[in-house]
Amino acid sequence: MTGSLASRIATLEHLTPAGLREVYAEVFGEPSRSNNKRWLIRRIAWRMQAQAEGGLSERARARAEELARDEDLRVRPPSDRGPGLGASLRTVTGTVVPRPPDARLPVAGTVLVRPHKGVDHRVTVLAEGFEHEGAVYRSLSAVAHAITGSHWNGYHFFGLTRPASEGRG
Repeated sequence: MTGSLASRIATLEHLTPAGLREVYAEVFGEPSRSNNKRWLIRRIAWRMQAQAEGGLSERARARAEELARDEDLRVRPPSDRGPGLGASLRTVTGTVVPRPPDARLPVAGTVLVRPHKGVDHRVTVLAEGFEHEGAVYRSLSAVAHAITGSHWNGYHFFGLTRPASEGRG
């Protein structure tokens, strides 16, 4: 890496995220959707080095395209887990792995009662989610948000947290 390239990359550390977004737009020719300073610095530095030193070889580029076309290649598990908590994960080989239930969660059919601002809110634990006032939610946090209008840890809101000494070995 040449001295001027190294100094240009070093100056990135002193820029604000807004300044980095401007540099990103210059180097990539398109705006960045990210405001994450670390990510922007790394991407811009990578692009500057690739432009200065030629990027990937043709052989490496061809191999990357070959790998990208491979049907079996997965970065994340498929998103066909369904809407509920009892959903399972499907692995790359097609094997279904059941998701264990959270130990803090009561059995399906249990009714949780939580007073909030003078109103008792009743939530029924379902096999695939939670029912509150006729609506089904995927998580207790979503129910707590619907009740309060602000973000809560659902287990904490409904008092389902374990004592500090329990579950530690």
